[in-house]
Amino acid sequence: MGKNKLLNSWKERNIAKDKRLLKAFLAVPRELFINSPDVEDAYEDKPRPIGEGQTISQPTTVMLMTEALEVKPGQKILEIGAGSGWQAGILGKMAGRKGKVVSAEIIPSLAKTASENLKKAKIKNVRVVLRDGSKGFSEEAPFDRILVTAACPEIPQPLIGQLKVGGILVAPVGKLGAVQTMVKLRKKKHGVEREELGEYLFVPMRGEWGFA
Repeated sequence: MGKNKLLNSWKERNIAKDKRLLKAFLAVPRELFINSPDVEDAYEDKPRPIGEGQTISQPTTVMLMTEALEVKPGQKILEIGAGSGWQAGILGKMAGRKGKVVSAEIIPSLAKTASENLKKAKIKNVRVVLRDGSKGFSEEAPFDRILVTAACPEIPQPLIGQLKVGGILVAPVGKLGAVQTMVKLRKKKHGVEREELGEYLFVPMRGEWGFA
């Protein structure tokens, strides 16, 4: 499936209606982030292995998660799980020149690869940091948006603490070996609003608040 076929399939299914999101998708070549010489293959709507037992999510999942995050220009965003860097690149394009993305990755080789891929894609407002992202990134907190790209047993409390009032967090939550529920939290002055967005299957989040 090529890029245009993927776009048409989203249009038919009423997915990714945000024009800014579609522009960001088109501006961040997925083929740069999966080390594939075959551009058509890069846009197959399926996850792909990227090493270390990790995957790059299928394009439709990335679009749905990003759409749920409601990113606005100029925002500061924290991503948990850089992987190969593609999702972070899309978030960077959505945040724009005045925005900033910090992407935390616990696996050294992937953190290095993600940084290199983002550099190849000429995306300058994304910083990849090597650390246990389940504990967030207090040095840059609070964040307008937080996206978790791996399954967690529950929403890590440090992430909720590092989210601005009015901010949004999106994460897949559930048990290992089963589908997870995509959860969207909106932080209020006195607690959070929780919305469930359907079932997905992600690799497990590592770290103190993860599975290992």
